[in-house]
Amino acid sequence: MENTVLETQHLGLGYDGKPIISGLNLLIPTGQITALVGPNGCGKSTLLLGLARLLKPNIGNVYLNGVDIFRQSTTKVAQQLGILPQGPSAPEGLTVRDLVALGRYPYQKSWFQSWTAEDERQVAKALTTTELNFLANRAVDTLSGGQRQRAWIAMTLAQDTQILLLDEPTTFLDLAHQVEVLELLWDLNQLEGRTIVMVLHDLNQACRYAHNLIALRDGAVMAYGNPADVMTEEMVQEVFGLACRIVPDPVVGTPLCLPLGRQSHKYLKN
Repeated sequence: MENTVLETQHLGLGYDGKPIISGLNLLIPTGQITALVGPNGCGKSTLLLGLARLLKPNIGNVYLNGVDIFRQSTTKVAQQLGILPQGPSAPEGLTVRDLVALGRYPYQKSWFQSWTAEDERQVAKALTTTELNFLANRAVDTLSGGQRQRAWIAMTLAQDTQILLLDEPTTFLDLAHQVEVLELLWDLNQLEGRTIVMVLHDLNQACRYAHNLIALRDGAVMAYGNPADVMTEEMVQEVFGLACRIVPDPVVGTPLCLPLGRQSHKYLKN
C-alpha cells in the first residue's frame, strides 16, 4: 500500500439544503489514528461520509492523493479508502469468510468472476489479523457483538486500503469488546501503518487510542491536534457543555476526563 493523503478544502456538507459542515479545511495525518469527537448532531458522521465520497459537498472539495475524490471512479476510490459505517448488517446466513471476501469486490472485473490468488491471500490475511479463522464458516448473524464487529473490520482489511474510516466502531459493545476492537485498530496502525479515522463518543478512549483529536461543535472544528493539547477542561466545557477535571491516565499517561456531577463538590478541595 502506498501512502495515501486525504484532505478537505473549504468543505461544506449538509442534507436537503441544510448545512451541517461549513468551510472545513483539514489534512488527515497519514499513518496515524485520528478520532472525531463532539456532541450528538455536531457533524462527525456527516464529515466521515464526505471523506468517504458517500455525501457530495455543497461547496469545497475532498482530495484523495491530490485529486478531487468526486473526479475519481468509485473503483479507484475503493482501492484506496475503506469505510465501515455505523451498525452495518449482513444478509441472514452469510458466513464470515463470504463477508470478508466482499472486501475484494473493488478488484473484480465482474461479480467475482476474476478471483485470483491475491484475492485469496488478502482474505486469508484479514481473517488471521482479526483472529477469525476459527469462525470463518460461521454465519455472521450468530456471532457475538465483538466478533461481528471484527468480521466487518476484516472485510475492510481485505479491501487492502491505506485509509480506514470507521463510524462509531465500539457502539453497542460492552467494555471488554470495545477495548478489543480499539486494540485491533491500534495494532493495524502500528504494525501496518494504516491511516485510521474514527468517530468515538468516549473521550478517554479517544485520548488513549488516537494520535490526533478533531473536536467538532455545530459543524465547525473547535480544536485539532494531539490529545495532550486538545483535551482541556476549557475545550470540554466549550464543546460538550460539561464541567470536568483533566488528569493523567494512571495507566498510559494520556489525558483522562473526569466529569463533575452534582455530587462532585463533596470530593473537590480548594
